[in-house]
Amino acid sequence: MDDGAASSQTRAELSPALRKAGEFRVYRRRWFVLCVLCLLNCSNSVQWLTFAPVADQTAEDLQVSLDEVNWLSVVYMVVAIPLSFITTWMLDTLGLRLTMILGSWLNMAGSILRVVGVLTCVPEWAMFPMVMAGQSLCALAQPLVIFSPTKLAALWFPEHQRATANMIASMSNPLGLLFANVFSPMIISNTNSLLTLLIIYAIPAAVVCFLATVGIREGVPPTPPSASAETSSSEPFLQGIKLLMKNKAYLTLLVSFGSGIAIFTCFSTLLEQMLCVKGYSSDFAGLCGALFIVFGVIGAGLLGLFVDKTKKFTEATKINMCLTSLACTAFAVVSQMREQKAVVGAVCALFGLFGFAVYPVAMELSVECSYPVGEATSAGLIFISGQIQSIIYIVLLQALTKKLADSPISLCAAGGDANLSWKVPVLVMAGLCCVGSCCFVIFFRTEYRRLRAEADAAADASAQTESERTLRRDTDAANA
Repeated sequence: MDDGAASSQTRAELSPALRKAGEFRVYRRRWFVLCVLCLLNCSNSVQWLTFAPVADQTAEDLQVSLDEVNWLSVVYMVVAIPLSFITTWMLDTLGLRLTMILGSWLNMAGSILRVVGVLTCVPEWAMFPMVMAGQSLCALAQPLVIFSPTKLAALWFPEHQRATANMIASMSNPLGLLFANVFSPMIISNTNSLLTLLIIYAIPAAVVCFLATVGIREGVPPTPPSASAETSSSEPFLQGIKLLMKNKAYLTLLVSFGSGIAIFTCFSTLLEQMLCVKGYSSDFAGLCGALFIVFGVIGAGLLGLFVDKTKKFTEATKINMCLTSLACTAFAVVSQMREQKAVVGAVCALFGLFGFAVYPVAMELSVECSYPVGEATSAGLIFISGQIQSIIYIVLLQALTKKLADSPISLCAAGGDANLSWKVPVLVMAGLCCVGSCCFVIFFRTEYRRLRAEADAAADASAQTESERTLRRDTDAANA
């Protein structure tokens, strides 16, 4: 019997008692499940962005163009789009445990295949295809991993910890991007070996695969932590899709926030190429990526705690999306300046502070405005929207670049082929970010359906308890 069926049977037996008592339990092992998901999410994002901070060196080692190196990142989006629909069904039907274990095995297999692809015994013509195949396996794991935070938070954590748990699990993904931005240039600079880099990144993938397979014994706790967890995934998958497509608030979030995800994907993938032509080294680009993510994690932590206490999901999302647009516009300007490391670094930090902070809150907001549709379905469709728009944006931005006849200050390792003008693309990126934010601020309106359902359940339980107490007093008085 799968996790979903088992949880439904168990909770069907326990729910009347829980509703009567109005009490729910939490279990300490929820933190272990959260930890494993964080490690898996982090490892998978490291695999995703392994090559972007060292794109020039990767192109030289694999004897391919920069556009082909970019496809090592873009393949994540291409593969994830069709698989994402299956993943949402798996999470809401088969359960969290099976989905996480499958994701960990795919992630490990992909990381190992990437190592094999750069061994000296492999013919030169086969190196890039094998690395791409390994990257594709890791890409298959991504939706299995990245859709899980909202589901985990809903099934394992009480109402006052959900946003924080979602924030911790979601921010482990950019933490992996941080590691890739920092360690990829560092390892390549010190070893000049792509093989060493890939071996180092394969080790955590193997460790987390072991922890997921051996350590996670159940997809849900024995009893639910909240009223909404009792009815999690109550809507069938296809019916949930239909409900979402009729939900105007959700569709606004789907398009607007999906555009925001695409902007951040473009930034992470193309940052080194945007900066090297202006005389900034790959190490500095890695530092900017690190500042982008570190401040993003800090912002997400602060905002997650704030939203857990105040439940102001909409207000927090709107304000942060506006601030993100301002930061993106500032980056479009300062990235074209020479010898302005402090300014460029500060703008990247602000971009991350406001932009990453909104991600877990928006994921929780997607569940709130679409309840009782399954958490994986509502969050998954937004991810799919982001992936589709990411492909479009990356292809568009690359098409808008212009080759420079001469760029004496360029530090792009691939030489003349990498000396491209990014002035127009970064301005277009800022414009897209502003349009998405304005649409969300103007058109998004919703009620918090999950919180309302939980409040109604608590009120019903309280009324039932009070009614039973009154009946008991009347009975005792009559017997006396």
